[in-house]
Amino acid sequence: MNDRVSGIGRLTDVLVRRGALTAEALAEAEGAIMPGERIERVLIKRKFITPADMTLAIAEYLGIPPIPLAHFTPNQKLFDLLPHEQWQRLQALPVARVGQMLTVALSDPFNLQSIDEISSKSGLDVLPVVGGEQEIRDLLARIMAQHKAPDIQISDILRDSEAEVEFGSDREAEESIEQTLESAEGAPVIRMVNAMLIEALRTRASDIHLEAMEKTSRLRYRIDGTLIERPSPPRSYHNALVSRIKIMSDLDIAERRMPQDGRLKVRALGKEVDVRVSILPTVFGEKVVMRMLDKSNLAPSLKALGLDDFAEQAMSHAIAQPHGIILVTGPTGSGKTTTLYSCLQDLNQPDVNIVTAEDPVEYQLAGINQVHVNTQVGLSFASVLRSVLRQDPDIILVGEIRDGETADIAVKAALTGHLVLSTLHTNDAAGAIARMVDMGVPPFLLASSVILAQAQRLFRKLCTFCRTPTTVEHDTLAANRIPADFFDGATVYEPKGCPKCNDIGYKGRGALMEVLTVSDQVREAIMHGENSARIRELAIADGMIPLKEVGLRKVRAGVTSLQAALEVTGSE
Repeated sequence: MNDRVSGIGRLTDVLVRRGALTAEALAEAEGAIMPGERIERVLIKRKFITPADMTLAIAEYLGIPPIPLAHFTPNQKLFDLLPHEQWQRLQALPVARVGQMLTVALSDPFNLQSIDEISSKSGLDVLPVVGGEQEIRDLLARIMAQHKAPDIQISDILRDSEAEVEFGSDREAEESIEQTLESAEGAPVIRMVNAMLIEALRTRASDIHLEAMEKTSRLRYRIDGTLIERPSPPRSYHNALVSRIKIMSDLDIAERRMPQDGRLKVRALGKEVDVRVSILPTVFGEKVVMRMLDKSNLAPSLKALGLDDFAEQAMSHAIAQPHGIILVTGPTGSGKTTTLYSCLQDLNQPDVNIVTAEDPVEYQLAGINQVHVNTQVGLSFASVLRSVLRQDPDIILVGEIRDGETADIAVKAALTGHLVLSTLHTNDAAGAIARMVDMGVPPFLLASSVILAQAQRLFRKLCTFCRTPTTVEHDTLAANRIPADFFDGATVYEPKGCPKCNDIGYKGRGALMEVLTVSDQVREAIMHGENSARIRELAIADGMIPLKEVGLRKVRAGVTSLQAALEVTGSE
């Protein structure tokens, strides 16, 4: 990219005028410039300004509109106008075409040679817009990865191979380890496993299920909480596929009678994803479930979870406390771990010692000491917690409170000056208090230590490209005890299905949260051993929004459908 001699001062003037940069920070940055280095690089590198502020300042300075690319889907036909490597070299991205006018997002619109090169190669007039440098780089990396890894279908793999497809369980049962190993390392099998993993990444699947039926194998992906069946590999390949996955996960391919757990890493589509592998022996063969743990799906902070104002303020206040215990509740797969990790990312600072005890460690977070609980060798939550307390922790995350001993240690840790975050399996926030009492924690200790209890569910978001308006029948409202005027003046949508959402009608998930803050009234009720119904009443009087109402508000806002909201909150 060309350096710019004129205009540097004026660009920084724009930053100062917008309030994104102070004069002191500018002076410090100018003093730190190395020969040939650009001022804006120094400003961003030293975090004096954010990349977004720089993008907006460049757009204002040049009089070129900025474009947000966080949710942009590139057009492959436009991308094919130039060699793919050329777009990457120029750090440019085609956005739209109208007649002979091609709109191109540039991370450095000062570079007029890039604009001329795109215009001459494409034969089109170029309309430049300003895009974020990191956003453009990420999108280009994703497109290049997809180009290098085309969509591989099981039928294509088999057509390219000379292997014979045979069905029958007797022959498979007699297969030796040597034969299994040989077939697991064959090209068709390797390509099939790679295809499964790549498709899971593309469809944002959270899990891959490969199951052995009597005469078939079944392949399914869990996408946004729903299992979707996909074209499956032949039954005769099942053992080889399982063995290939075992080899990749450092598991024992000779062991077919006992469950096994392992991990592997996948680098594809510009991402690096951890995969947790679980092997379970079933009647007709081994079943594999691969959990895709994509760190890029983690919310970088509590604010990014998209909570309502009350829930966000209550959670932010709770994690800012120096000591106490925060309980996150909900069924398996309701996003409790994601919420806790979002809290940890807000709390993760150089002057804070954070230690976790998890079973298993799902996402590996930089700067946090994570311990994998292993009950098979006697390393339980309780024993890990005892050791953690001798590690001078400030914040402790307990993956799950399962027994009275763990509950007792966690509460005492909270009372002795530590902030403790943990999960429980209860239906609502008030139920967390009763559950801890059932585990043997004295109510007076609980009242002194608990700061906040929260219940959550994951709901499916409607695809914004194909959602269609609908009307809600009065009978439906009455059957679900919803006020007759709740949706007055609002547009309620239902799913339809389109290519953007794989014809499901939903795309992505969000969290519904019921947040119970322990006020003086609630604390007194806990001390007196009040039941969860009474604690719930007091919390609602203090401003807590019940889980069902949170879901209905999402329906009223057009984020989800009534059916999807009631799926996860109907019984609340």
